[in-house]
Amino acid sequence: MQLIDIGVNLTNSSFHDKQAEVVERAVQAGVVQMVLTGTSLDGSEHALELCQQLDAPGQRLFSTAGVHPHDAKSWVADSDRRLRQLLEQPRVKAVGECGLDFNRDFSPHPQQEQALEAQLALAAELRLPVFLHERDASERLLAILKDYRDHLPAAVVHCFTGEREALFAYLDLDLHIGITGWICDERRGTHLHPLVGNIPEGRLMLESDAPYLLPRSLRPKPKSGRNEPAFLPEVLREVALHRGETLEHTARHTTECARQFFNLP
Repeated sequence: MQLIDIGVNLTNSSFHDKQAEVVERAVQAGVVQMVLTGTSLDGSEHALELCQQLDAPGQRLFSTAGVHPHDAKSWVADSDRRLRQLLEQPRVKAVGECGLDFNRDFSPHPQQEQALEAQLALAAELRLPVFLHERDASERLLAILKDYRDHLPAAVVHCFTGEREALFAYLDLDLHIGITGWICDERRGTHLHPLVGNIPEGRLMLESDAPYLLPRSLRPKPKSGRNEPAFLPEVLREVALHRGETLEHTARHTTECARQFFNLP
């Protein structure tokens, strides 16, 4: 089985000086390609640098470039130019992580919306897919996306943790859905168990969101307590179980979906 992890925060400080080991463990676990998440302009540059340093042939590591809603207050006039330069790089496969987060409110809502719309406009112009973040903001995100959706090749709501109404609204807008180890959390993720089977093949992708969201069902647990792409098979196991599919079938269609969405070799 081959898996693709569509969301790895390899620039996170907890991976400092361990990135090569993390990538190697992932490959050994069957995670053959990874998309490194850019959450700020500096972070997106760093993610691209890691791709180039750790994967010279350009077959395993790719990245996104964007400004996370937490960092939206940093969006200035020059941000568009810097982001455009990143998005022109062949390794950069999507715009994001961008979106809305009305849960933690690290940036004011108007600035989050301004930064999101600027990035959606760039994605539409450059014909790139979008890697979306949403917390407690599904109605507003949907309202904004409706004005751009016809001009975007594709968009994925990464780390989906919402309820049935939000899921079906996203699917009705022809969005993709990313599922993480949240589904393995017996305290807060069990509502995803009956929902995940409603995501059509060709619209579902898997992600670790490492170093966050270590699957709570994982045994044995790493002493570090840190999630890694190598643990993505645990997410696969849980998703396949609740979709009533074999591991092989779920791995095959989620991997093919990710490859097409991000235009991976």
